[in-house]
Amino acid sequence: MMQTILNQLTYFGFSQGLFFFLIYILSPAKRKNVNPYMAFLIFVLLIGLSGKVLHSMGVWNQNFRLIAFSEFSALLFGSTVYLFTRSVLNKRKISRQDLIHYIPGLAYSLFILVYFMLPSDEISRARAATGEIKRAIFACHAIGVLVNGIYWYLSWKVLQDFYKRIRNEVSYELHTAFIVRFLYVVGACLLIWTILYITSLLGYDMIERNARPYIWGILTLIILFINYYGIISPQVFHFVPDITSKKYAQSKLTVSDMERLKQELDTLMQEKKPYLNSKLLKAEVAQMLGINNPELARLLNENIGMNFFEYVNYYRIKEFINLAKTEKAKQLTFFGLAQEAGFNSKTTFNKSFKKLTGTSPSAYFNQNTYDEN
Repeated sequence: MMQTILNQLTYFGFSQGLFFFLIYILSPAKRKNVNPYMAFLIFVLLIGLSGKVLHSMGVWNQNFRLIAFSEFSALLFGSTVYLFTRSVLNKRKISRQDLIHYIPGLAYSLFILVYFMLPSDEISRARAATGEIKRAIFACHAIGVLVNGIYWYLSWKVLQDFYKRIRNEVSYELHTAFIVRFLYVVGACLLIWTILYITSLLGYDMIERNARPYIWGILTLIILFINYYGIISPQVFHFVPDITSKKYAQSKLTVSDMERLKQELDTLMQEKKPYLNSKLLKAEVAQMLGINNPELARLLNENIGMNFFEYVNYYRIKEFINLAKTEKAKQLTFFGLAQEAGFNSKTTFNKSFKKLTGTSPSAYFNQNTYDEN
């Protein structure tokens, strides 16, 4: 029963992935909404699932060498995840230099072809009798776990570096849920692969063999996960705003210039209140001050001691506190007032408020009401 469910899930995932890939190939309009690396990742997963599909159809019974066909995807997976993550978060276009990341995968695929698929039946049986094939399989799995694990770590590092960089460019929380969940899912798959490899290495081969069908199910879920976001909600790939990030070396402002600009910035924030724009960018504030982006970054970091995200939300919290003392506060919730002050995320509002005041909004106002009485 369970095997039948897994087979049906695999067929469904394979057909969905094939449908997604064909749309990318045949539809120029849809192609604009799909990251090329994501399309290639679907293709890689289809190669991986093809082994299970061929096995279920009984093709392996005619040619056992097709068992190794799925292995072509093993080392192409991690590098594609990394390139996809980097291209989305850093808005990098495909370049020839990216191809260097596929060298390990291509070399691995060539080895699979030469060692497992091309030799005659006699050579394969002789290698199996001496245990050589088993050692080769262990070595291949070790390389797969290591290389894909490294690329997953690099992908996660790109995400963390992005968070650090973007908080000095935008004043609001970006919707990065897809990327985060995607990397969590990929990381979980790699962890399961690692655990199964270790158990088989320790001599528990049956555990690995019994768990193997579920690995195909996990690959299927990744395809369905990507398809849902890629087709139903394609905007998740386009959440990074156009920003210009340059170094301080371009700034020629003196110390007195910086002090003057600090006062002008404070006046701008108090009088024109640009922070009420929930999608405010650092470049927009820099333009209002008549300076460039790097100079504003230097002003915030060196003279104010905050990044752009913290600075704007500081003024939004002050605006919220003032609004909470007006008649409007009786008609709106705390988050409703926070939106009036420029926040677009309840989580960001709560975190920013607690960081500034040391307590939650409700506790803050309860305490202040008590003090006034």
